[in-house]
Amino acid sequence: MRKQRVLVTGGSGFLGSHLCDRLIKDGYDVICVDNLFTGSKDNIRHLLGHPYFEFIRHDMINPIYVECDQIYNLACPASPKWYQKDPIYTFKTSVFSAMNCLGLAKRTGARILQASTSEVYGDPEVHPQPESYRGCVNTIGIRSCYDEGKRAAETLFFDYHRQHNVDVKVMRIFNTYGPRMDIGDGRVVSNFIVQALKGEDITIYGDGLQTRSFCYIDDLIEGMVRLMNSRDGFTGPVNIGNPSEFTIKELAEMVIKLTESDSKLVYEPLPSDDPIQRKPLIDLAKRELEWKPEIGIIEGLNNTIDYFKGII
Repeated sequence: MRKQRVLVTGGSGFLGSHLCDRLIKDGYDVICVDNLFTGSKDNIRHLLGHPYFEFIRHDMINPIYVECDQIYNLACPASPKWYQKDPIYTFKTSVFSAMNCLGLAKRTGARILQASTSEVYGDPEVHPQPESYRGCVNTIGIRSCYDEGKRAAETLFFDYHRQHNVDVKVMRIFNTYGPRMDIGDGRVVSNFIVQALKGEDITIYGDGLQTRSFCYIDDLIEGMVRLMNSRDGFTGPVNIGNPSEFTIKELAEMVIKLTESDSKLVYEPLPSDDPIQRKPLIDLAKRELEWKPEIGIIEGLNNTIDYFKGII
């Protein structure tokens, strides 16, 4: 019997490359699609010679014509530095990629998973955030190209499901970290680790009392694969993240301690629309996917620090 063929859009990015690794390990035939706007061939170089891995350089703003059994749609810049660089392109990527992937799923009968985001909750007025919460998003803010693009993608997924009976799964990803994070993508974990390893001051935006919940990449990928292969009829959306909550200042202090750095904390103004609190309620993932994160913050940070030590 032929192997199941899986399409991963955004497959050479941080999340996508780890997903490709997992799918190859699990015995799938993987088609990795990426335009390399934020992804890197370095993330998938070790897979390029594998007989069941294929890389296609392609922008998912445009349709793609392949045959597949499953589709993971991860195509979109995911850090503020990159998604604010060209906000119109970011929004187009979220919407057109979703439409093109859904059209492909409709034609081939593939099951399709959308990598949505906790950003659909905006600056939440409900804490922690359940999937039933509709969010508090500024539709005209500097982050809305990403937030509203992902919300629109979710809308398309459920409309294709209702109108065309496409088999959809939607996951809302909370802050994820680990090896292969882009050294210059501006995310808080990579920023802090790089600054600490270089002995530079660690930059905290705002008072540092805003909170985040950080999920290690291996846990995230496990949740993603379980959702894709969950029972028929379960669409989500489902939160995938680690409910352990830390202030940004606490994270900076942990990084300084683990890197044995002499870095000092410095404070800059908080960017517009930056959420004050972010923590997933994961009861649905526990019940439907039998999933919960297994890797704690110290173990995950140590793994990530070791990775950055090798590339700085």
